[in-house]
Amino acid sequence: MASRYKTKENLQSDILSAICHPNRIKILKALSRQTLCNCEIMPMIGLEQSNLSRHLKIMEKSGVLVSWKEGLRVNYRIADERIMDILKLAEEISNSNIEKINKFITN
Repeated sequence: MASRYKTKENLQSDILSAICHPNRIKILKALSRQTLCNCEIMPMIGLEQSNLSRHLKIMEKSGVLVSWKEGLRVNYRIADERIMDILKLAEEISNSNIEKINKFITN
């Protein structure tokens, strides 16, 4: 019988899946500087409202973001700043891979 509770690995996978999209990385980078309303994120990222809402909902559901309403505004912030450490590490690894590829091409 399958457990109705998620394992630690499932929860980790949820977090990584929630941040593994280029638009979500852009959203997180914007939110790393400040709390923003979805209406402020939209022009920064260049997404339509429905597309932005879908990405925000995925990250909120996984616990990457938290949101709250203030009147008509829905504000978002990163739930745990260590998410940005994950993105920084991914950026460092990708930069290292780019360097390796460039060395391979030039040799």
